[in-house]
Amino acid sequence: MPNIASVLKTEIARISRRESRSELDSLRKATAQHRSAIAALKRQVVELEKRLKQSSRAQRTQNASPVGESKRQIRFSPQRLAAHRAKLDLSAKDYATLVGVSALSIYKWESGSTRPRAAQLPAIAEVRKLGAREAHARLAGA
Repeated sequence: MPNIASVLKTEIARISRRESRSELDSLRKATAQHRSAIAALKRQVVELEKRLKQSSRAQRTQNASPVGESKRQIRFSPQRLAAHRAKLDLSAKDYATLVGVSALSIYKWESGSTRPRAAQLPAIAEVRKLGAREAHARLAGA
């Protein structure tokens, strides 16, 4: 014959499991709903960021090329800079003198570890227009 205490203990355990299961089921459902809402919000944020990038790109292109004004953007390439310096047969120090920067800047630009500032691009473009004789003449005059 079972002891009344053990029967009472098992009955209490059974009832508490049933109650906790019903509470946990509602919490699981709420958690699933919250997770799906969070996922939807994340998708919405990604979509909005994508639209923002597209609109800012479109706005930049509109601002960059107004009608009647042809502003030419100066492009920079480390390989082209190195090739031009080799074509002129100049050391990095001499090329730097023509551009108005240090020799270390020229080395870093050619290696691609840094890029010239926007204010330095016009000087680079001017040196790019020079031939070997002109470059050597400017260096001799400087």
